[in-house]
Amino acid sequence: MEDYNKENRYIRAKERVEEIKKFYGNLTSYIIVISFLAILNYWVDGWGYPWFLWAAFGWGIGLAFHAAKAFRLNPFFNKDWEERKIKEYMDKDKEDYRSGSQRWE
Repeated sequence: MEDYNKENRYIRAKERVEEIKKFYGNLTSYIIVISFLAILNYWVDGWGYPWFLWAAFGWGIGLAFHAAKAFRLNPFFNKDWEERKIKEYMDKDKEDYRSGSQRWE
């Protein structure tokens, strides 16, 4: 049993490292591409209309969500919330089983 838990923890840790690695890859791509677009924007028309900011803003929103997922920065649905919901559904299922109605909402 202990080997199973150790292996399971290793797999979860490895998946987490992969998530963080993908985020840093995305961040690196963001910096390179947005820098290139900024240079291109300056070269084409100076700073007359900084259109590269549209791409930076759009991709930046996606990057922020990716960071929140990779680093588990969700203040609304954290691990405590998840555990409470699981317990709530288990208790409800137990009550439904005792009363004879086994139906999930």
